[in-house]
Amino acid sequence: MFDLDEIYSVSSFLSLCNKTVENNIPTCWLQGEISNLARPASGHWYFSLKDNRGQVRCALFRLNQRNIKFTPENGMEVLVRAAPTLYEARGDFQLIIQHIEPIGAGNLNLAFEQLKSQLSKEGLFDSIHKKPLPEIVNTIGVISSSTGAVIQDIIRVLHKRYPFAEILLFDSVVQGEGSEIKLAKAIEAADQTNRCDVLILARGGGSLEDLWAFNEESLARVIFATNTPIISAIGHETDTTIADFVADVRAPTPSAAAMLATPDRLEILSSLDKLTALLQQHARQYQQHQQAQLDLLKLRIPTPDKTINYLSQQLDYLSHRLTTSAISRVSNDESRLSTLYATLKQHSPKEHIRHSIELNKLSVHQLNQQINKTISDNTNILDSLKNRLNNSSVLMVDRYKNSLSIHANTLNLLSPLSTLSRGYSITTNVENQVLSSIENIDKNQMISTRLSSGIIHSKVVKIEKN
Repeated sequence: MFDLDEIYSVSSFLSLCNKTVENNIPTCWLQGEISNLARPASGHWYFSLKDNRGQVRCALFRLNQRNIKFTPENGMEVLVRAAPTLYEARGDFQLIIQHIEPIGAGNLNLAFEQLKSQLSKEGLFDSIHKKPLPEIVNTIGVISSSTGAVIQDIIRVLHKRYPFAEILLFDSVVQGEGSEIKLAKAIEAADQTNRCDVLILARGGGSLEDLWAFNEESLARVIFATNTPIISAIGHETDTTIADFVADVRAPTPSAAAMLATPDRLEILSSLDKLTALLQQHARQYQQHQQAQLDLLKLRIPTPDKTINYLSQQLDYLSHRLTTSAISRVSNDESRLSTLYATLKQHSPKEHIRHSIELNKLSVHQLNQQINKTISDNTNILDSLKNRLNNSSVLMVDRYKNSLSIHANTLNLLSPLSTLSRGYSITTNVENQVLSSIENIDKNQMISTRLSSGIIHSKVVKIEKN
């Protein structure tokens, strides 16, 4: 026999096992390879941690992913800190991951390389998207911390190199949690002002952790979407961030960024001296050319006598052309007048009326001829039709007479009177029904017998059957 108190339900047994596992196996560190990685819509990560002799199921919940910078992948060797437990719904032993980091490369280094590879494949680093720096700079926007030494270095370089530019500082936190969001907002604000000709994103040197805000994907995409050309000056020359790859130009230091954004004042002054000398040279050459043109025009100015003679000759020529033109004009007008008179005469109302009367007379004559011809033709047709009608009537009467005679003879042959004339008779009862059998008559009934010469009424006295 067995003790009923020792019988467990499945759920109770699994709950007991779970408590035993959680109370007796401590949180520990494990090293293994990731496989069967799944990322459902809930945001939790599920995978197996294995080595060459075994494997265990693992769950990494979303709240424990906040400090993870890299993306786990199948086949990746990792070190995890996990608490063992039993998933009672399926009876599966599993580990609840509290922390995970890659073996070999550090967490941040791996996250940096993964994001760099991803954005490079998307084309965010391609040179085709890089905007050129403007040649003329009036306003420079600086995205940095107002309390750091970076902004002072930039101001000092710009005052010495190019004091003509206005500097707009867009203050932002450049380190710590949430700093990438504030940097992104500062860049967007600087870009949306439409006042800056170029932007400088600057920060002093530091560790990879200190500079990590400039390696965030959200900040990289904001830099890529900026319409204003942007220079990245993050850390020292050896420091490299994702922002450096996305920016239009990378400067090794914030001071170098200020030099890249503006021309050198001494170079401008030297260029100005050269342009001044070149302008003076062109001005002298232009003045000499204009003086030569003026001298040439003086030679071409005619004397008063020559002008009068020329104008007199022009007057004679124009007078002759005027006379010739007037004669030709009068001749053309006379010719046109004659043509118009002839045309008007042709369109005179008198001529039109006379022509219409003649046309009407001709029409009346043609109409009378047509009427007479029509009457004559119809009279001939009528006479022909009358003769045909008379002939047809005679033929039809004769044909009907013959047909009537034939039908009369046929009717006479079929008539009962003709049968009676040969000695036959027809007997009917009082209802005038023909008696064809003795079955249709009884004794003492009245009958009528029709002969060819008359009718005999009699009474049935006796009936004999054949």
